[in-house]
Formats: sequence, C-alpha cells, structure tokens
Amino acid sequence: MSKGVTVNKRSWLSAPYAVWIIGFTLIPMIVIFQYALTDKSGAFTLDNVGALLDPIHLKALVFSLEIAVGCTVICILLAYPLVLALKRLNLGRQGFAMFVLILPMWMNFILRILAWQMILSSNGILNLILQKLGMGSLNIANSGIAIMIGVVYDYFPYMVLPIYNAVMEIDEDVIEAAKDLGAGSVTVFGKIILPLSVPGLLSGIVMVFVPSMTSFVVSDILGGGKLQLIGNIIEQEFTKSANWHLGSGLSVSLMVFVLISMAFTMKNDAEGKGSAIW
Repeated sequence: MSKGVTVNKRSWLSAPYAVWIIGFTLIPMIVIFQYALTDKSGAFTLDNVGALLDPIHLKALVFSLEIAVGCTVICILLAYPLVLALKRLNLGRQGFAMFVLILPMWMNFILRILAWQMILSSNGILNLILQKLGMGSLNIANSGIAIMIGVVYDYFPYMVLPIYNAVMEIDEDVIEAAKDLGAGSVTVFGKIILPLSVPGLLSGIVMVFVPSMTSFVVSDILGGGKLQLIGNIIEQEFTKSANWHLGSGLSVSLMVFVLISMAFTMKNDAEGKGSAIW
C-alpha cells in the first residue's frame, strides 16, 4: 500500500514537465496546424501547405537543404578527427579541451554571429591578415560561404558532444585486440569506431541538420539579407507580412523533415546500441 502511495507521489513530480509540454509544445502546435489548414476566412484549405512548391519557396527550400546537408557533412568530417584526438588525451586534458570547445556557446548567439560578420567583412580581420601576408583579399561577405561558416561554427559542438560520448563508451580492449590482429588505423576506424558510434552520430545529425535548415538569423546577418533560407521566408510571413496562415503552412511542411529525422533516430535506437562490428 505504501509502495503504491510512493509511486503516486513520484508521478506528481512530472506534473511541471507535463504542464510545460502542454502549454509550450502541444497548444502552439495545435494553433500552427489550425492556421496552416485554414484561410483568412476560416475555411479549410491545403494551399498554405502546398505553397512550399511555389518557385520562390522551393528555391529557398533547396538552398536550405544545401546549407543543412553541407553543414552536417562538414561537422561530421571535423568531429571525428577531433574526437579521436581527444580520446588519446588523459582525462584532465580531455575535460579542458571540451571546456574550450563549449566555451563560445556561453556567449550570446547574436554576438557570436556578429563577430563572424566583423571577421568576414571586406575590411574585416580575415582580409586584413591576408593583406599583411601579401595574399590579397577574399570577397566572401554576404555569400553562401559566409552563411555556411556561420552555421558550421554555431552547430559544430552539437555534433562533437554526442559523437564524443559514443566513442568514449567503446571498450579500449576491443580496439587493442583489433590492432593486435594486424588492423591499421583506417580499418579500426571503419570496422569498430564508426559502427559503434552510430547512435552518437545519428543524434549529432539530427541536432545539426534540423536547426541549420530552419535557421534564419545566420543568413540575415552573414548573408546580408541577399540570400534567403526557408526559415527567413517563414519569419517574414509572421513578422512582416502578418500572414500567419502561409507562415504556418510552410512551418508544417518543414516539420516533415523533423519527423523523418526523429523517426530514423528512434528506429536505430530501437534496433540496439549502434551497428554490429562489420
């Protein structure tokens, strides 16, 4: 009897979380879906959701996909060498290295992007250094390259941390056994480290791909407003055009990518802790 009372008391501890989910997730989503599936007169319509196929919106969507995929691939290529280097350090140095990695995240997001605007501008620090070295200057301000640099810089830690946690859980004896059997570094990485770190990799992909695709602040600042992601169009529909129906319809369309990413990750988790050793 007392055990049942204890369980009931513990269940009440989840009440604040339930209130948060209902008030700040479920209700806003219901409102967004209501706007997305109706017109200004309140009649049911699918035009707002189908507006994603409009040439202007489709162009922004394709550009957003390019940025998101490019950002995700670059983060993966940079994350694994960094994680493997951290794995070779002793515990004290690992903690310090991770502290340095996440330290910029403690600063305001806008300030960090504005700093990159100063660095990449025509008269910025990067071109000043290149001119001092006699290498000319780069004209990458307000370009897709600047936006890519911004999103990679901003979301890179979200790729490193889950991969780092997954790699650190790999038993060192398995790696040493593979080396004793004649496996080289490339083989060890491809046959052991990469398969066993798949859960962390998938978490990193979701955490990088989704926000980089829906971002609009980075493109506003580093793109100079000349290049628009689909997030920029949605933001403008809500704030400038005051067309909540169209903005909600485009948002619902983007939710499809989120659901696909989450379903892919959940499927992998349900099948077990990563892939078997190839």
